[in-house]
Amino acid sequence: MAVLRRKQFSLTLIGLTALSLISLAWGLSQGSINLTPAQLWNALFNAEQLEHRLIFDLRLPRLLSAFAVGALLALAGALMQTLLRNPLADPYVLGISGGAAVGALTIMLLGLTGFWLTAGSFVGALFSMLLVFALAHGQGSWTATRLLLTGVIVAAGWGALISFILAISPDTNLRGMLFWLMGDFSHASEPGTALLIMLIGLAICLPMARNLTLLSRGELQAQALGVNVARLRWTIYFLASLLTAVAVTQAGSIGFVGLVVPHIIRLAIGNDQRLLLPASMLLGGTLLVCADTLARTILAPQQLPVGVITAFLGVPLFLYLLRRSQLS
Repeated sequence: MAVLRRKQFSLTLIGLTALSLISLAWGLSQGSINLTPAQLWNALFNAEQLEHRLIFDLRLPRLLSAFAVGALLALAGALMQTLLRNPLADPYVLGISGGAAVGALTIMLLGLTGFWLTAGSFVGALFSMLLVFALAHGQGSWTATRLLLTGVIVAAGWGALISFILAISPDTNLRGMLFWLMGDFSHASEPGTALLIMLIGLAICLPMARNLTLLSRGELQAQALGVNVARLRWTIYFLASLLTAVAVTQAGSIGFVGLVVPHIIRLAIGNDQRLLLPASMLLGGTLLVCADTLARTILAPQQLPVGVITAFLGVPLFLYLLRRSQLS
């Protein structure tokens, strides 16, 4: 049985890795200049070709950023659904994206860009995380319901501030602000940090996989089997929040990836976190690479916010998954 389980794990991860590579190759070949497979292969290894610079200076950094953000959101979504034991939980449910949005929009309102935009969105996300932590803990005991309600209220407050900033912003800034709010990779040129955080997050999660599986079955059962539930909950919360903060800082708010991807993996392979976590990351990265490629090409030369594509894909997919779970 254990041998069959390991074989299933290996085949699943190999298949998802191959799918990720295919999506990256497709993204590299599509754009204002479409490349055939032969042209793409030659351009990758011939630095004298114009297409080589097109790939390595423009397309590849953007696609790697999309993959990293998709993986971060999917991993954070899987962790949040385990933490709250709520299948509707996603990376943004605790107001992290709202805090990042307020920070980023404030920087845009001041006319700053580049490093300041990244710093502003990350500081806003970090402040929102600490605020929810402080309010949810309060003077009483921590519960998943209390954390969820606190996050919803804080998110509503951030939403009001976002509306206020948009209302007082000059018209010249509104387009950039709206694109950021809907998710945009047009300025994502340095994926290294997001990729590093993605790998660190997975390295932290995998040793906790057994305890996460037990926690998903109930706190009492996890405690009975020796899991320090309180410490595990806070570890999940801070890790998921930081992963979300990095993703939002990189590309703005992109919905449905962290909500839908863990559902797809659970329906396909079950709830064993040892496979669920890396599989979610691979599928989340692949999904966002495909969505960004469509955002760049579907109305070329005009580019769409990638959040629009994920919403178009995510809404019917989630409704299908919801109906399937009701019928099963």
